[in-house]
This record gives sequence, C-alpha cells and structure tokens, in this order.
Amino acid sequence: LAAGLSACMIAVFAGLLLYKRHKKAKEERDRITREREEILNSGGKTAKLFTGREMKRATNSFSGDCILGSGGYGDVYKGLLDDGTVVAIKSAKVGNIKSTEQVLNEVRILSQVNHRSLVRLLGCCVELQQPLMVYEFIPNGTLYDHLHGSYDFLPWRQRLTIAYQTAEGLAYLHSSAYAPIYHRDVKSTNILLDEKLNAKVSDFGLSRLAEPDLSHVSTCAQGTLGYLDPEYYRNYQLTDKSDVYSFGVVLLELLTSKKAIDFNRGADDVNLAMYVQQRAEEGKLMETVDDELKSGATQEALDTMRALGFLALGCLEEKRQNRPSMKEIAEEIDYIMNIEEAGGMARSYMDSSGCPKT
Repeated sequence: LAAGLSACMIAVFAGLLLYKRHKKAKEERDRITREREEILNSGGKTAKLFTGREMKRATNSFSGDCILGSGGYGDVYKGLLDDGTVVAIKSAKVGNIKSTEQVLNEVRILSQVNHRSLVRLLGCCVELQQPLMVYEFIPNGTLYDHLHGSYDFLPWRQRLTIAYQTAEGLAYLHSSAYAPIYHRDVKSTNILLDEKLNAKVSDFGLSRLAEPDLSHVSTCAQGTLGYLDPEYYRNYQLTDKSDVYSFGVVLLELLTSKKAIDFNRGADDVNLAMYVQQRAEEGKLMETVDDELKSGATQEALDTMRALGFLALGCLEEKRQNRPSMKEIAEEIDYIMNIEEAGGMARSYMDSSGCPKT
C-alpha cells in the first residue's frame, strides 16, 4: 500500500512539474508574441496576422520540398493559402536574434508602402518560434538569375524597362512614402521579376525609416560587397544617395552582364564599379558593354547604352551630393527609353530601301 501511495505521489508531482513547465513555456511564447506585435504596431499601419496552423498548412509543415531559397536570414518557402493564393513565406533563421529582428523590420517597413514596383506584403505570423512574413509570389526569379544564370538573354529594351521600374520603386521609397525609407541593400538579387518580367524590389530586412527633417540616419555600415556606398562605409551616415550608389552598380550589371564582384576576373577587374570607372576615364566606356547587346544594335540603341552608362557613372560619384536623386534617375531613364522607342518607330516607318513607306 505504501509503495502504491508513493508511486501515486511521484506521478502527481511529475504531472505538476510538467504542467508548470508547459505553462511557463506558453507564457514565454505569449510574451514573445506580444513583444513582436508591439514592434510591428510601432510603425503605424499593421500587417494581417496569420496563425501558425495556417502557415503549416500552407507549407505542408515547412516541408523541404517547398523551399525556394535559403540565405543568412533563413529560408523562403513557396506556400498555398487556404483561399488558393500562392505565396512566398520568409522565415527567420532559428535561434538567430538578428535574423528575427530583420524579418520584423521588413514587415514593419512593407506595411507602410504600396507601389507596383515593390514586392507586396500580404501579412505575417508571429506566434511560432520564428516570425514569418507572407508576400506575393514572384515566379520568375531575380534579375541576378537572368543576367548571370541560365535564363534567356535579356534584350536591351527589357533591361531599360527593368531599370526604370526599379528606379521608380526606389524613388517612391525616398520621396513618396509617409517617411523616407532607405533600402540599404539594393542589388540584382533583391530585384524580383514577375511572369511579364516586371521588376519588384524586395528584401527590406536592412531598410531604415528616416525622420523627414533629418538629412541622414547614423547607423553602422551594412550592405553587400560591391554595392556598398564608400562614403556610407566611411562615415556611417546612411542617406538616399547610398541607395543611388548601389543602384548605379545594378545599372552597370544591366549594361555589362557582369557580376558586381567576381574574383574570377583579373585583379584590376574584380570590382565592377571600379573597372567601368577606369575604362570610362580612358574614353572606353562602350568597350565595357556586353558584346551581345551591341551586336546588331542600331545607332539609337548604342546611344542609349552610352547614355545609361554615363547615368550609372553619375550614381557612382564619390561625393554623395554630386549624385542624382532616384526621382531624377527615373526621369532620365524614362527619357532614354523614349529615345530608344522613337528610334524603333522611325525604323518601322522606313522600308528596306531606306525610303518612307507610302
């Protein structure tokens, strides 16, 4: 009898201990969820909140088969919501506090913006171990994939369109959002392309909201090698012109079809920006343009390539006050596109003998 009573007491004690542990764990999860919601609500507009169950159903319990990509931030899954909407679900890396902060920051930033050239946030989930963000699924990979991967070659007109749409999205962040937003990581891998090759700027994990009346945000330099504004790196002052510098490197990628940093190139050519700047100083800017783009191109197209090259060099000016704004850049690319389009229309009006069609 005593042995039975002792066993019963042990079982009760073990049950109470498990209950307390479960209760404490639940209280901790609830606390973290509340803290995350407070961070998200601090930006004004709030994102739609999805439940953990919805996210598990959407990704087949985060199956490896659903992973679209992985990086230092964590994983991105392709998901299917209950209403049939195909989405991309971004997860912070497990146990990485910085990764968690970046995902929450990205949700907070994207909740404030709405533009056709920015990836659209659909909502987030903060009740699981790692926060998740849910955004529209962009099916055609990144600009980097198309320039340096196995996709079909991008024609010049399409490259101009991608440049213009990206510039429009960044100009909106700098000038039209409620508070200026500095992306801080503009690069070809963060420009997504949809089924019609329309550009969508993505990945706002490093982005910063700025005070409208301040000229810069003081923060440690973060970004990607090859795209990072040297002046921002030196003085830790983040401005809209930091994004302009990075965008200038993207323009060079569009012109040359070369990577921003490539250690397989010669020692003097590893950094694309420095390589093109040097060639331009020698009067050989057009020699850096992709030969396939130049092959068979009309004089009007070659002129627009040269114009975009000089615009890119303007974005890469060492002193930020000498760089154009993103709004000015978008307007200039629009002007370049109109020249290219006008040249094409003029050619279509001429017959093979060079005489106007009657």
